[in-house]
Amino acid sequence: MDWTEVSVMTSSEAVEAVSNILMTRGATGVSIEDAKDFDKLKAGRYGDHGEIVDPADLVHITQGAVVSAYYPNSQDIQSQVTEIAAQVRQLKSYGLNPGPAEVNVNAVKDENWRTAWEKYYHPVSITRMLTVVPSWEDYQPKNKAEQLIRLDPGMAFGTGTHPTTQLSLQALETVMRGGESVIDVGTGSGVLSIAAKLMGAFDVQAFDVDEVAVQSAQKNFELNPIAKDVQVAANDLLSGIHEQVDIVIANILAEIIVPLVPQAFENLKPGGYFLTSGIIKAKYELVKKALVNGGFGVVESLKMKDWYAVIAQKPKEDN
Repeated sequence: MDWTEVSVMTSSEAVEAVSNILMTRGATGVSIEDAKDFDKLKAGRYGDHGEIVDPADLVHITQGAVVSAYYPNSQDIQSQVTEIAAQVRQLKSYGLNPGPAEVNVNAVKDENWRTAWEKYYHPVSITRMLTVVPSWEDYQPKNKAEQLIRLDPGMAFGTGTHPTTQLSLQALETVMRGGESVIDVGTGSGVLSIAAKLMGAFDVQAFDVDEVAVQSAQKNFELNPIAKDVQVAANDLLSGIHEQVDIVIANILAEIIVPLVPQAFENLKPGGYFLTSGIIKAKYELVKKALVNGGFGVVESLKMKDWYAVIAQKPKEDN
């Protein structure tokens, strides 16, 4: 089968939002070329035949990012290109820089689609103990404390390299002690659910409004034996969910976090934590105000570049 590639020229900060737009329009997979990812790479086996190559010698973009989505040729994507471009430009209203927001369409052979992202995606240390590893890499932990999250980035967005995901993982490390129950809202690739299990969570539930993301997360859970018991389902935020857990985590846009606040409060035990990320600088005060007005106490704010994550806590019963 041949494919149609739809590539969006955007900014590094808008990568996950653009990926979301493309996936919700039926993309079978996405690949991301982000100029900032090359800043993290060290010499490694990046050559076509496994030879060691200096990242500086690789041909790559030097600024911004390109998010490419892949659609079967049987799917009429041409009619959606205008709408995709409009949605990308609208990201500005959410406080995100959409960059050039240019959309290009190209025909791609099946074998090229299957390997499109492999030359750009390599193991990345996200926190002191967590390293995200693509499913095809034969990577071994460097020490006993290092935990691996294996992902297939061709299935969905959320590979762990974006600041919003890194902040979410750092927030999890801050509050988790082991044995917790966790709900992951807007799970995407499932990276946060897998991390929670690696950190000792007893029970993890994952939800996403996008059925494609749900299927992707399930496949990634199967790549990580510790996460095989994670329960994943399609759902609109926490609508219809009524059970109290220790931690609710959501790496989503600020405007979506705000209506989630009362749902998270209802579904948390007294003293439970609500971890939010995906908050651009311009929306930080909006989210913080919504959390406080919703009954939460703000414990800590984490920052990386122009992105924020917030650790909030539901009051304990004796407070």
